[in-house]
Amino acid sequence: MLFDTHVHLNARQFEEDRTDTIQRAFDAGVQHMVVVGFDRETIPLAIEIAEDYDTIYAAVGWHPVDAIDMTDEDLQWIEELSSHPKVVAIGEMGLDYHWDKSPANIQKDVFRKQIQLAKKVNMPIIIHNREATEDIVKILQEENAKEVGGIMHCYNDSVDYVQACLDMNFYISLGGPVTFKNAPLPKEVAAQVPLDRLLIETDAPFLAPHPNRGKRNEPAYVELVAEKIAEIREISFEEVGKITTENARNLFKINS
Repeated sequence: MLFDTHVHLNARQFEEDRTDTIQRAFDAGVQHMVVVGFDRETIPLAIEIAEDYDTIYAAVGWHPVDAIDMTDEDLQWIEELSSHPKVVAIGEMGLDYHWDKSPANIQKDVFRKQIQLAKKVNMPIIIHNREATEDIVKILQEENAKEVGGIMHCYNDSVDYVQACLDMNFYISLGGPVTFKNAPLPKEVAAQVPLDRLLIETDAPFLAPHPNRGKRNEPAYVELVAEKIAEIREISFEEVGKITTENARNLFKINS
């Protein structure tokens, strides 16, 4: 039993075979998934997919790369959608200093507004972080994001920041990079994060795990992430699946 806590089944890469992709995931033991919407195009489809499957859920938010495109109406729309019975989190949100489409000050403003919204509707938040860890931790602390907690999505930074995230009620989620031969950081994190604060994900169609690196990722491959973490922690694959699923269900308040 596995839980892919971050997947983009709403991406264009799945237009041709979305139903088959979902079935392959179920066949691989991926019982639950959260489809993440992050702009005007992907949010409605995330909810539509979640409505079609009992154990698939949605998250709604605004990606930092596109922060410059977000309007007050978009923020109001996300707030309205947060009451949908299949929406379990606000995000993905955060900061991305790799791409230069949206200036940093605009990204920070949109990030703060979404944290405030998540606190207003009492939902966990999903953090996108690229080359911005220090600023993200600072903003989360200043906005008291500890009230709702959430996920450090596809965590790929130093273990030095992990404790600060844990102190704010965040879970650490690991994806395909933990399986990469040239990626020591996520392996180090996988070895040290408390098991009760660990989650797994694919971020499909991106970041396919070894041996599928460079190909289209899909939720069935979260099994490879769990296998690598089990190897690193020297525990069973079944235990990783059970613990990370239980963690996700607790965070997202999924009872059934």
